[in-house]
Amino acid sequence: MAIRVDLSETRCMPGTHAVPKFTDQEKTTLATDRETGQPLYTVTLFLMEEDRAEAVKVTVPKNGLPNGLNVGVFVRPVDLVANPWARIFNGQLQQGIAYRAAALELLAPAAPVADEPGDLAA
Repeated sequence: MAIRVDLSETRCMPGTHAVPKFTDQEKTTLATDRETGQPLYTVTLFLMEEDRAEAVKVTVPKNGLPNGLNVGVFVRPVDLVANPWARIFNGQLQQGIAYRAAALELLAPAAPVADEPGDLAA
């Protein structure tokens, strides 16, 4: 079950560069989107609200990674969903949430604000 996630009031910034996602521990087989065949990448995003930040790993297909995506550049995840998961491994229950976005959209930097009229004149 996929749960849509609304981050419209949250500032998001990559904390890492996009890294390829693999299907095996030996990192020999790239993970791909089941519908499009696009290679999948993982980006750690810092979600910032008020006085706190949280790191979340988000999977994005290669064609959803924009040119100019760098650490510290603000982005907006497009069609972000959360997929709860659980499994039994070595007799222990493991569970978590996997996040997936169709794309990351670069946000334009805010224009500088002048303290006094004419401060920005060159």
